[in-house]
Amino acid sequence: MEGVQILLLLAGSLAVTAVARRLDWPAPLLLVAVGLAVSFAPGVPDFRLEPELVLVIVLPPLLYSSALDSSYVNIRRNIRPIALLAVGLVLATTLGVGLVAHLVIPALPLPAALVLGALVAPPDAVAAVAIGRKLGLPRRIMTLLTGESLVNDATALTAYKVAVAAATGEAMSWGTGIVTFLAASVGGTLIGYLIGVVVHWIRLRLRDSLLESGLGMLVPFGAYLIGEAAQTSGVLAVVAAGLYLGHNAPRAGYATRLQETAVWRAVDLLLESWVFGLIGLQLRFVLADSGATWPLFGAALVVLLAAMVIRILWMYPGTYVPRLLSAKIRAREDAPAPRAVFIVAWTGMRGVVSLAAASALPLTMPGRDVIVLCTFVVTVGTLMVQGLSLPGLIRLLGVRNDDERVDTAAEAQVKATAAEAAVARLAEAADGQAPEPVVARLKALAEHRAKGETTAARWKQLRLTMLVAEREVFLAARDAHEIDDEVFRRVQRELDLEEAALTRE
Repeated sequence: MEGVQILLLLAGSLAVTAVARRLDWPAPLLLVAVGLAVSFAPGVPDFRLEPELVLVIVLPPLLYSSALDSSYVNIRRNIRPIALLAVGLVLATTLGVGLVAHLVIPALPLPAALVLGALVAPPDAVAAVAIGRKLGLPRRIMTLLTGESLVNDATALTAYKVAVAAATGEAMSWGTGIVTFLAASVGGTLIGYLIGVVVHWIRLRLRDSLLESGLGMLVPFGAYLIGEAAQTSGVLAVVAAGLYLGHNAPRAGYATRLQETAVWRAVDLLLESWVFGLIGLQLRFVLADSGATWPLFGAALVVLLAAMVIRILWMYPGTYVPRLLSAKIRAREDAPAPRAVFIVAWTGMRGVVSLAAASALPLTMPGRDVIVLCTFVVTVGTLMVQGLSLPGLIRLLGVRNDDERVDTAAEAQVKATAAEAAVARLAEAADGQAPEPVVARLKALAEHRAKGETTAARWKQLRLTMLVAEREVFLAARDAHEIDDEVFRRVQRELDLEEAALTRE
């Protein structure tokens, strides 16, 4: 794919996204649909997917941005169900889809069928999270989907490497594959954590928001490349670095946070639009390369059905059996409603990582064209079937977000504590040196914030001192699990915007 073609695809994808946003439609689904329709239009350039471009240039920033915006506290709190989805379900899907594919396509050897299973095992939560956020899915469901999507690619890509080695006759046993997976997981996570620590240390000492943001833009690519060069998981290196830096962002400067939020939202919009448009445009190449016949296409639909059913069959035992076996789990958390479990089960839309890995298969892979066709059918099929039906299903089952009431009470309590801390800090900073009217108005300002009101006050030195105290209280409340990360980030943004207004020249 040449530079002009990439630019054309970016411009066209943004145009389709703009239409979707104007009509309040799910942009990923519209992009795939338009790509499918355009793929056979006369004169359309060759938009064949290039694996290196997706896996090295596109995937790291998308994962990093998602990790920055994720709640480390919530992910750690839900690590067991996330691991069951991101590791257990991925391996179960690899095995289950592989066996089904081998049965319905006898010409496809079992090792090659397991390669197909590994390719279609990891869901991409971009479309599901976008729909869920718009329709107000409960926070725990959003945490599970996001946490799963951050880790499952690493599991699937490792299983994929082991299966490819077995299918092409290279010497790698499944036992060796398990050791490789563990080493890649631990090594990648450690590398990402160390990169996050070093980058955070540097950024705290730069004291230049532009340089800090520039350094942040390098992190996903550096973490991925270093992780892969060390024969570990570059994906997990990116995720670990993003989670660490996102969790510790409150300790950096306000300007860096405001800049990064805007920058990464724009990057996400651009790359996600490009990726989903590219998925649809692959139809012409997949059909041409595979020489698809109706029996083969029918077999691919069976593989699609298997991928969807396996996730549903996994979800209910994976959700309720641990609770039956462990009194600690039952005491720690309430069992989710079956309808909420089904929503998570129905959010198994696949994405561009599956297609990119399929395109990177060796030309000597037995049944390569069949594998690519089935991967394409599963990716597009899950996006269109599950993605289009998900909004209606959420409304039908009545799964909604009840976190707002709890958030409001917790936020009000912490705001009152923050106001008290701010007034105390004001008394220390003023020390009888500030005019009484200024002190009185700043006290009134703190009281207003405790009641949830906003302000455009411009007093500089004393108010900045008070903001530091308020931010410290909210940060301590987040770390003590008194408020959720989502509440903390909303309030932090209010404080950052006020600090920006106070320091603006």
